[in-house]
Amino acid sequence: MGDGDGGAVQERRLHPITPLRRAWAPFAVVVGWAVHDPNGTQQRVTQLPVAQLFAGLAVVLVGGSVYGFLSWWFTHFAVTDTELRIRTGLFFRRTAHIRLDRLQAVDVTRPLLGRMAGVAKLKLDVVGTEDKDELAYLGEKEAVALRAELLARAAGFAPDEAREAGEAPVRNLLHVQPRMLALSLILTGGPWVMLIAAIVVPSFLWYVTHNLWTVLATGLPMLGGAFASSAGRFIGEYDWTVGESPDGLRIDHGLLDKAHETVPPGRVQTVHIVQPLLWRRFGWVRVELDVAGSDNGVLVPVAPRELAESVIGRILPGVRVPEPAELSRPPARAAWCLPVWWKGYGLAVTDTVFAARHGLLKRRLSLVPHAKVQSVRLSQGPWERHKGVADVRVDTGASKTVSARLRPADEAVELLQSQADRSRTGRREATPERWMAS
Repeated sequence: MGDGDGGAVQERRLHPITPLRRAWAPFAVVVGWAVHDPNGTQQRVTQLPVAQLFAGLAVVLVGGSVYGFLSWWFTHFAVTDTELRIRTGLFFRRTAHIRLDRLQAVDVTRPLLGRMAGVAKLKLDVVGTEDKDELAYLGEKEAVALRAELLARAAGFAPDEAREAGEAPVRNLLHVQPRMLALSLILTGGPWVMLIAAIVVPSFLWYVTHNLWTVLATGLPMLGGAFASSAGRFIGEYDWTVGESPDGLRIDHGLLDKAHETVPPGRVQTVHIVQPLLWRRFGWVRVELDVAGSDNGVLVPVAPRELAESVIGRILPGVRVPEPAELSRPPARAAWCLPVWWKGYGLAVTDTVFAARHGLLKRRLSLVPHAKVQSVRLSQGPWERHKGVADVRVDTGASKTVSARLRPADEAVELLQSQADRSRTGRREATPERWMAS
């Protein structure tokens, strides 16, 4: 098989353990059918002779094994001078052509069972796509080597040089201690609210209906939500480390499943600094991101504000986070539009960012670099028009909106024009986005 230049390209297969990843599909069909009609399933199973039951299980086992093997056998990938090709499909063939110059991040994840087997998953962030393509599974060493090669080729290295480039050096910026992470989750109100609701609501339903299925159908999802927002977050954000390398900020985290992610350079559209009420005493914040074409949403799960701002300075060079005293509140008449909560809003516009805050108990300060603003809008309802206030909304390349709420109407009109001018200037002066910048 040849590449775009006519040279030979060697296709490769995934790790031989990969068939186990797809072998469970027939079992999932059987389980789904059983859950859909549990009473009928129980009745049919009890009526079947033991021999037929074991024969059915054997058919499912063999079918799953054959399906997994054929899915692996018909999956190939190859790296050419210009793209990564992934061919998949047992009955319907699909070939993904991933241009190397469109790659913006290549992440390595190691699920718990995969780590035991010595394999890893490679996830690919490509500009202009919502879903990540992936190669699952590769040997751990092969995954790391292929990641380094893809990033080097995306940076413009020649094929032979890219294979020899290896992993770019990393300078550690931040490490979140498990004790701080656990305490921050305890001081977050959301998990406690969900846990209390998971106890109170099912108890009330049992008192009213005395129906076990109703209680389980309501209580289990609520317990799952409480777990995901507390213990689940601790497991996922355990050992969180942020490092700086020529290909962007590297993020490593995970207790059971290890993830190795990259925040692509120049693709960050908005930075959010989040501070729940009980974190203020310790001066802790959480930093979240909006990244164009990527779902890497967390930069720092918890850290002292000064340290978090230093990391923000590495991902947004030249950007200074406004101090709370620099944020101007809406005028007092805004209380007629949003009683009490109007005090949680604030705005600051610097030479580099549009900074808007909202939230009274849980503060959220959003920073949008002027060069990332795609459009600016002014919004004003009838009651807001009567009170002489308006909202200014900026849209970013990540299809997200940041709003400066309840600004004086004359200020909002002036801000609309000045922000449009700043955005044009910022885009004109922005440096090109490049990999492996020195």
